[in-house]
Amino acid sequence: MKNIQQMPDGYLNKTPIFQFILLSCLFPLWGAAASLNDILITQFKSVFTLSDFASALVQSAFYGGYFLIAIPASLVIKKTSYKIAILVGLTLYIVGCSMFYPASHMATYTMFLAAIFSIAIGLSFLETSANTYSSMIGHKDYATLRLNISQTFYPVGAIAGILLGKYLIFQEGTSLHEQIATMTPEQLHAFKLATLEHTLQPYKYLIFVLIAVTILFLITQFPKCKSINDSTKHNNVHFIGTLKYLAKNSAFKKGIVAQFLYVGMQVAVWSFTIRLALNLSEMNERDASNFMVYSFIGFFVGKFVANFLMTKFKSDLVLFVYSILGVFTLAYTAFVHDFSAVYAAIFASVLFGPCWATIYASVLDTVEQEHREVAGAVVVMSIIDAAVVPAIHGYVSDTIGSLQTAFIVPLFCFAYVGYYFFDKYKAHK
Repeated sequence: MKNIQQMPDGYLNKTPIFQFILLSCLFPLWGAAASLNDILITQFKSVFTLSDFASALVQSAFYGGYFLIAIPASLVIKKTSYKIAILVGLTLYIVGCSMFYPASHMATYTMFLAAIFSIAIGLSFLETSANTYSSMIGHKDYATLRLNISQTFYPVGAIAGILLGKYLIFQEGTSLHEQIATMTPEQLHAFKLATLEHTLQPYKYLIFVLIAVTILFLITQFPKCKSINDSTKHNNVHFIGTLKYLAKNSAFKKGIVAQFLYVGMQVAVWSFTIRLALNLSEMNERDASNFMVYSFIGFFVGKFVANFLMTKFKSDLVLFVYSILGVFTLAYTAFVHDFSAVYAAIFASVLFGPCWATIYASVLDTVEQEHREVAGAVVVMSIIDAAVVPAIHGYVSDTIGSLQTAFIVPLFCFAYVGYYFFDKYKAHK
């Protein structure tokens, strides 16, 4: 890393390109895991005969792991380095993927949830470290841009995850529900076992990719990106003191609520897009999964368009306009009862694009350097709403008997995100 110098605040004088690219390659890895959950929800609902609420527990297990481990991950970063935390995360991710071997043979919903939870523990380490590290690994003026660039790789992994699920988990023919309806109990038992065996296949490929990425991180030198004063400040800044500081920081708290609701609505929409397509047509699961591919392509496009717009206009204004469009789009999804509602759900993904990275970077800007690792962990902990909103969405669907109308749940979340960015825009005017 010739000519790379660390500034007193932990940022660098310029970005080491190879290290930044390698760091950005982590983002599609958790994108693939998250999008595979959308496949698993559809698969498990039919195979285990689950309600919408029970099937949404896949997301609860996944994002519950994020919530529980984010703070321990931040303490590992604080005591060691971003690189060590990333290596721990990759190792735990591999362990979680490996648990699909026994889960597919035991064929119990609980065991699959345990495997998903284990993956999430590894991903919590990765996200807690990689998001903050991406913003730090270069000049401070371009921190938000770097994180947005890294986040642009997320939909690449999400699309890969959906395609793996489509071709390795879902099978050709009529929908699972229709196939199961005509089977005898003996045929049904054998069919369910065979179907659950397919869930293992994508995770086999992920394990090989994860091992390769882990080796690259082991042999590559990375900058520390920690403040020169960290060693003395951190000795005087206790964990409880940091939490008290964050609790009194009103700008930080508003950002956490916005991130909390944003993640929840995004995951809720993605969790039920395939189900919405199945409910409004006669297609099977494999064909319906195409709409998730379109959603992630839209997510990718939405990020690029927003990145361009943010070079012309204030990011707060761009995100406010995105949010208002999102509210109207989800209202259309909830209340227009024909197949165009599916395309509206896809367009909502376009509008999700820039939210996470922009909120994340703006939240960290409200926090002093010595509190930043824990603050980043709290932002990652806000992902727990992805365990909450899909479950609420499923509960509302079960209660009112309409999965489609239940899209009003993420609609209200988008409304708050719009309020958050409008408030920031007014404050910076």
